[in-house]
Amino acid sequence: MKVRFAILAALTGAPLLAGAQVVLNASAWVPATHALSVAQKDWCEALEKETKGGVKCNILPKAVAAPLGTFDAVRDGLADISFASDGYLPNRFVFTQMAEFPFLGKNAEATSVAYLRIYNKYFAPLGEHKGVKVLGVYSNPGHIFNTKKPVNTNADLASLKMRIPGGTTAEMAKLLGWNVALKPATEAYELMSTGVLDGTFITIEAIKSLNLTPVKYATLVPGGTYHSTQAFIMNQAKYDSLSPANKAAVDKLSGDFATRLFARGYDKNDEIGLAHMKATGVAIVNASPAFVAEIKAKIKPLEDKWVAAAEGRGLKNARAVFDEFRAEAAKAN
Repeated sequence: MKVRFAILAALTGAPLLAGAQVVLNASAWVPATHALSVAQKDWCEALEKETKGGVKCNILPKAVAAPLGTFDAVRDGLADISFASDGYLPNRFVFTQMAEFPFLGKNAEATSVAYLRIYNKYFAPLGEHKGVKVLGVYSNPGHIFNTKKPVNTNADLASLKMRIPGGTTAEMAKLLGWNVALKPATEAYELMSTGVLDGTFITIEAIKSLNLTPVKYATLVPGGTYHSTQAFIMNQAKYDSLSPANKAAVDKLSGDFATRLFARGYDKNDEIGLAHMKATGVAIVNASPAFVAEIKAKIKPLEDKWVAAAEGRGLKNARAVFDEFRAEAAKAN
């Protein structure tokens, strides 16, 4: 019998003691050097350490699905863990859009910690991410980048064809008259280099991590022109199959640990991205108070729209929840 097991192990590459170690297939749709991929790898290493080698990750060489299909891929078991952008799935997620508004916080960590608290308190019980085990949620600020000219006013911005990440930015575009296309971040380089689009709303770190060399101009907005929410997720059946001890390890590394890990990764790489832009000659404009005021004035109806949509999904007192989130974000800052 031992000989048969040894032959099977040699043929399949499986360990001789089947079940001695749990392997999680981890998928990433951005390069291995991107903040998201690095954070996922760091989380996997922390889990392996926490379980004393009982659970480890197999970082897949290629994403199991396109960015827009990642949530469903993890839900359906094509991968055990990955990260998914809520805004890439229009109309699927409503509660998450609360943390996608502009001017929320000075960095990803501050806003993300506030978002996590509200998410756990109000959103998680309503199951908008139903079908997966949510390990962490986070929100990172994005800004305005383009290949054509400095953007100092909304009129400048409206004259360009821009990529957006969806979610609240899609609603902002309608009110502000932007000419936009919802596309994943991984397509930004090709869209700009071929002239299909003039620019992109994206994080500072992406200019380096996604090698967005076509970008020549950047407009940075205090607190972010928008925020992009994402969830670090695990296949529910895989989580349910874990031993009590391994579940406890996953739970320990979920929530605050995972959220801060991913958010800090963004913040660290934003600093690197900013230095990279300066070194490569990207012209950087800091948005004027007048430009910020113009955006704020025109998107006021969006908060009312979100409140109505969230209450339609079963969230009670959505406006009070939004106010609580802003207060939490201000406290974190």
